[in-house]
Amino acid sequence: MSRDTQTPPIPGRPFVARRTVRFGHCDPAGIVYFPRYYELLNGVVEDWWDHLGLPWTGLIGERRIGMPTAQLDARFVAPSFLGERLDFELRVAHLGRSSLQLEHRVVGPAGDERVRFAQRIVATSLDTHRPIAWPEDLREALQRFKETR
Repeated sequence: MSRDTQTPPIPGRPFVARRTVRFGHCDPAGIVYFPRYYELLNGVVEDWWDHLGLPWTGLIGERRIGMPTAQLDARFVAPSFLGERLDFELRVAHLGRSSLQLEHRVVGPAGDERVRFAQRIVATSLDTHRPIAWPEDLREALQRFKETR
């Protein structure tokens, strides 16, 4: 049974996905090796789309809509250690015509901030690899989530 979980969003709250720091996430010192945060973050974003009812399998595979990260800024605040359970909080900061600005916070077991990310995602056609406007159903789902913050 997986120890990674996610909780349904509550109005005014972010989407939260809990992840356990595993051996493969750590460097020899037993702390999370920074590139592993990016892999964990990508999994959280994928889970969030699934929660919105828009799983990547359908968006990428069937509808040919890409959502590449155009910019990702990180601020590493404190180390995380093997065996800890971290909460990844995701909020929509801005919804543009073809872009989406997400804010992420990674929080340790005591509620202390570990990492902050600012991520810009762009909707693209996987046929042309050019930006496209968010399709209406995606825009509506993103807007609904943003309004629950």
